[in-house]
Amino acid sequence: MSIYADLGVRSLINAKGPATRLSGGIMRAEVAAAMAEASRACVDMADLQAAASRVIAEVTGAEAGYVASGASACLLIGAAACVTGLDPGRMAKLPDTTGMKDECVMVRSQRNFYDHAIRATGLKIVEVGLPDRYAGAGVRDAEAWEIDDAITERTAAVFYVADAQARPSLSDVIRVAHARGVPVIVDAAAQLPPQENLKRFIAEGADLVAFSGGKALGGPQASGLLAGRRELVMAAALQHLDLDVFWDMWEPPATLIDKARLKGAPQHGIGRSCKAGKEEIVGVLTALRLFIAEGDAPRHARWLKDCETVATALEGYLVTVMGSNDTASVPSVEITLDPERISARDLCLRLQHGEPAIALDPAQRDRSIVTVNPMCLGPGEAEIVGREIRRVLDEL
Repeated sequence: MSIYADLGVRSLINAKGPATRLSGGIMRAEVAAAMAEASRACVDMADLQAAASRVIAEVTGAEAGYVASGASACLLIGAAACVTGLDPGRMAKLPDTTGMKDECVMVRSQRNFYDHAIRATGLKIVEVGLPDRYAGAGVRDAEAWEIDDAITERTAAVFYVADAQARPSLSDVIRVAHARGVPVIVDAAAQLPPQENLKRFIAEGADLVAFSGGKALGGPQASGLLAGRRELVMAAALQHLDLDVFWDMWEPPATLIDKARLKGAPQHGIGRSCKAGKEEIVGVLTALRLFIAEGDAPRHARWLKDCETVATALEGYLVTVMGSNDTASVPSVEITLDPERISARDLCLRLQHGEPAIALDPAQRDRSIVTVNPMCLGPGEAEIVGREIRRVLDEL
């Protein structure tokens, strides 16, 4: 009996992709083994985070790096760092930002539920721009000058959600923000692949960048990477680490925390609830190395093979393999349904309630399209997904 069956929890085949509500993906054996090994010894967590910082800095080109319990956690401690700097008194007050810079500028069309991580620090989001291109009223979106106009003496940071469709460009945002002495935080949680994005945002001048550890990287679901300027990463670390320690006995590694720059040790900070254990840190660093070693083209080929397996099983139905020629993307299978026979909702629910349970991506259900994402499929599962979708469609 599996561990989930023993708990009375039903396992499923995840053909939607690395959604947190579906527990993300399946870690490679090397990652699980590294986490198991890490669990069998104790270390000073500051030493381990300093080692993680070296690895992340090398991979991203940043001055420093850090591991927290997810990309959202990294955004929270990164935003907190921009508010407090290295002042332990300010750290103790959050989310009360009285007397501190308490605003974060953000393009309106980039707002999403995940900006709660920014607001949790006490920051108020100042929206700029009118997204006419999304509203169907025109072609324009926010422009760099609007961000410049929104920056005041209360601005702690500019928040940018990375995406191929994001406007204005990150380079333009960084240009106007840095001209006003304001740091830029980039949410790049889902911007892997391509692999080059590990370096791209830092190279363009971003001050802090957050990546998910549990999506394409294939690390633990409760892990995320923060990369950026050393001083900001240091401030983030100080609001995350367990600092229940006597000042005269506290010996943090200087590569992570320069104790000489502090007037005292901060109390437990706003990021304390974003704790990453030694297992998660070792796991995500192992996954990061494996991700880089595999490379975009072989990873794409592996995913594409699963997509083609599903598409072949559904021969005769309207099926399209998307992204087959773009090795920097995640390929997928789009299945266009006849709504007179079955809706996208009903197909997803039938598979969800089937044996085995299968989760598809219903994001385009209003267009009668369901999608198969191969990122979280285990060995042999593409065959099962294709077979079960065909079974349901053939029985109509």
